[in-house]
Amino acid sequence: MIRPANKNDIKRIIELLHQVNMVHHVLRPDLFKPYTTKYDEQELESLLNDESKPIFVYDDGEVRGYAFCQVSEVKGHKLLEDVKTLYIDDICVDENARGKHVGKSLYKYVRDYARSIGCHHITLNVWEGNDAALSFYRNMGMQVQKTTMETIL
Repeated sequence: MIRPANKNDIKRIIELLHQVNMVHHVLRPDLFKPYTTKYDEQELESLLNDESKPIFVYDDGEVRGYAFCQVSEVKGHKLLEDVKTLYIDDICVDENARGKHVGKSLYKYVRDYARSIGCHHITLNVWEGNDAALSFYRNMGMQVQKTTMETIL
């Protein structure tokens, strides 16, 4: 079952955040520190109270995955059309639950949620080299919107 995250989920979400961080650290040790998380318990508790940043969890008796989202809107911009976007900031499936459609279920739930609140599209970022994530999102019907490039000096 997928549901909004609550305070009781924080400890488990922190464990999953460690898994995601290590994936990123292995890909880009020049950018990501090992053995840490992007949020601590207080920051997570604050996020849980922010309606513009919903967090959903896949819970089958234990939290097996999560999706951190951010809803934003452009209105009255000189160049851009008015648009409401759901950005998937982070999706994680526990390494022991992969291949069991947890990610697919989370993605479909987020997609349906985005539709229900009137979003035009869903966006996210995938780090180069994270081929499993890239393949997953392509299989979910996503396509490249833009490319960020870098030169390391």
